[in-house]
Amino acid sequence: MAELVRFVLVGVGGTVTLDLWALLLARLFKVPPVNWRMVGRWIGNMPRGRFVHADMAKVGPIAGEAMIGWGAHYIIGIGYGLLLLMFWGSPWIARPTLLPPMIVSWVLLAAPYFIMMPGMGSGIAGSKTHRPNVTRMKSVIGHSVFGFGMYAAARAIAEVWPAT
Repeated sequence: MAELVRFVLVGVGGTVTLDLWALLLARLFKVPPVNWRMVGRWIGNMPRGRFVHADMAKVGPIAGEAMIGWGAHYIIGIGYGLLLLMFWGSPWIARPTLLPPMIVSWVLLAAPYFIMMPGMGSGIAGSKTHRPNVTRMKSVIGHSVFGFGMYAAARAIAEVWPAT
């Protein structure tokens, strides 16, 4: 059970790191962060059988969409941390290295590129956005920051709560 908690914390640590990165970009460079309310709206429409939308901004709001979006953001981050448990397990959490969380982060770019962006009306890999290459690069950088955040969280956990 303790090992599972460690990996959950790794996912949360990566997600917090990504959120701090987004806050930094917004404050210093006026780069708009992901609108988790829109993600919540997208997810909130799924039980109604609506998985693909032409433009999420034109879809009517749903109750609790911000909470749904932020909750999904953290649940997905935790899921990524649990993938590290599945593929690298106890040896990795005892002595974390950078490559495994980066692999998870980069491989799972497929999710926003081929599921989330098309479902929210942005096209495959953001092809329908105003600047598709910028959209793609933001995703690559964001996932890389997230991967590094999972590594940093794992290193901190290994220091304060060593695996036995």
